[in-house]
Parts: sequence; structure tokens; C-alpha cells
Amino acid sequence: MPLPWRRLTTPCVLAALLLATSGCASSVVAADPRTSGPSAPSAAPGGAPTTSARDTSPVVVVGMGDSVTAGTACSCSTFVDRYAAMLHQHSGRSTSAVNLGTEGLTSVGLSTQLSSPGVRSQLAHATLVVLTIGANDLEPLIGRWQSQGCPASTCIDPATAAMGSQLGTDLRQVRTEVSPSARVLVTTYWNVFEDGDVGEQNYGKAFHPWSDAVTKSANAQICSAAQASGDTCVDLYTPFEGDGERNPTDLLADDGDHPNAQGHELIAEALLEAEPLDPTS
Repeated sequence: MPLPWRRLTTPCVLAALLLATSGCASSVVAADPRTSGPSAPSAAPGGAPTTSARDTSPVVVVGMGDSVTAGTACSCSTFVDRYAAMLHQHSGRSTSAVNLGTEGLTSVGLSTQLSSPGVRSQLAHATLVVLTIGANDLEPLIGRWQSQGCPASTCIDPATAAMGSQLGTDLRQVRTEVSPSARVLVTTYWNVFEDGDVGEQNYGKAFHPWSDAVTKSANAQICSAAQASGDTCVDLYTPFEGDGERNPTDLLADDGDHPNAQGHELIAEALLEAEPLDPTS
């Protein structure tokens, strides 16, 4: 029986602000001249000038992680750029986005990437770091499930725990590279493998409940690692899957594995809700 689903719509109100990005390319959204630059003094009751508390400093969003961050299978602006554009609209501050997402990256690969002088330089200038990682660590589980089964206690949980442990190490390394005021957002997944109609077509009806169990175990480890390092865990499972019964096909590219433009917009909205950068912060 096909998975029940309902279509999600997420208006792309920021399309004119978004610039496509790939690899390490940057996109810049200019600040509104009415809100950027030094604030004009205002008169205090005693006649002495005061200045606004509004923060007009530039915002740099650095995206890191796997093919989801990289925008694989979607010829569209990634959630990294979309989030930066939303922050500009919300705060009026000048924003730029740097996307370091790498297709096929694992949590171990992220550790290697963090040793690169170029990556460390980008992190040193980051206001916000957005990280999506861990799904590729778990790819070998599919073969085990197909050949001999992969139950939670002896197969799923040990694999996700190992991923979570390495992620914790990675996040501690990120913290040594960014400024003390930088904020780090770590996302979960809607599914660490193919999902929706494509997942069922490729692996059968039994695949979804199993992959859902793997995803929930992975997400728990991701959030645990984020919280342990003092970072923010951003839930992407609920926006895509609802209570677990929603079919997210309309949010996915044709491969059933990566978000399409609508999916990237939804991720950016989840990030904005988690960290809007209050204009007066």
C-alpha cells in the first residue's frame, strides 16, 4: 500500500534574493542602506545623543556537510543561500553565504576537511555555521538489511552511536575554529536513505519502516552530539515527515534522496525559526 501523503507548499518569497552556489562559492546579499551603517544619534531626555542598539554587523553563514548541503540533484539555490537571504530580510544586516558541502562526505571525512587551512579560515569568519552530516556513515547498513537483516539492537544502534561519537569530535573541532560568539546549527534528517515513492520502488514496502528506524536513531545521536557541544539541533524530520506518516516525495528531487527547491526552502525556514538573529541582538 503506498505511503499516505499530502502535498506541502512552501512559498518561495525570497527568490529574487537568492544566488546559486556550488563548491566553495560565496553569495552576497547587500544590506538595505536604510538599515546598514552607523545608526543616527537620537536625543535622550536630557538632550544627550544616544545610539540605536540595532546590530548592523555583517553576517557570514558557512554551510558544511554532505550532498544535502551541497545541493546535489537540485539545480537550485541551496538552503545555505536561502537561509542567508532570509536572515537579511529579517534583520536588515548584510549577509553572505559560503557553501563547503561535499557530496559523499562522512563524519570522518568532515574531520579531515576541518584540518584544511582554507576551511579553517572560512570558519574563523563565520557568524553562523550550518552542518548536515552522518547519513553517508550509515550507507553500508542497507546491504546488511538486504542480506541478513539489520535489527536495532545489534545493527542500527551501534552504527549510529559510532557516527554520533565522531560527530561529537567534529563539533568540538569546529568550536576551536570559530569565534566564541559564532553559533552552530546541526540539522537532523527526514531520512538518511531514499524516501517517498523512490524508496519504495527501489527497496519495497518494508524499506520505509526500517529506514525510518535508522533515521530516528541517527537523529537522536546527532542531537545528543550537538547538545553536548553547546550547539543547536535543528529538526528536519517533522517538516518533511510530520508524525512519520507523511510521504515527502513532493519535497525531494527525482532521486528520492535529496531535497528539491521546495525542500531546500523548507530547510531554510526551519533554520530561520531555530536562529533568526534578532535585529537588536
